[in-house]
Amino acid sequence: MDIEKYIREIPDFPKTGVNFKDITPLLAHAEATAFCLEQLAALTESQQIDKVVGIESRGFLFGTLLAKELKAGFVPVRKGGKLPHHTLKQPYALEYGMDALEIHEDAIKKGDKVLLHDDILATGGTARAACQLIEKLGGEIVQCNFLIELEFLKGASKLKSYDVRSLLCY
Repeated sequence: MDIEKYIREIPDFPKTGVNFKDITPLLAHAEATAFCLEQLAALTESQQIDKVVGIESRGFLFGTLLAKELKAGFVPVRKGGKLPHHTLKQPYALEYGMDALEIHEDAIKKGDKVLLHDDILATGGTARAACQLIEKLGGEIVQCNFLIELEFLKGASKLKSYDVRSLLCY
């Protein structure tokens, strides 16, 4: 199945010059979603995964499905101030300014085998911050996987010490 035909490109969103990759048509098509989930799970090559960490918010979509498929727990990583319990925070640089991600302090145990998932790997800053949170909690990152990688933004270069896999590359 060609899942690329279910990715809609929206020019000049969210700002001029950006061509947004919209996955909502993929999510609206049950067979395409199921196929995509199979392919994302196959990227892990049957490795032992204890937790799937999904990055807010689109990383939650396939992240929770992957966790179920891999018989693993799901852990959300969110923007600051959105998680209700004790959190660990990791700041990271944006093109203009700073932001931060948070994870619950008790979400990952030392030695947990972790799959990091997000829908898109762009500049890599968000994924790198999520990896830092996972490692601060003692998790071992088995793999970082993405539905889409925007290779021209070179985000994988910020994740050099990890096994990075993507279904679609632009």
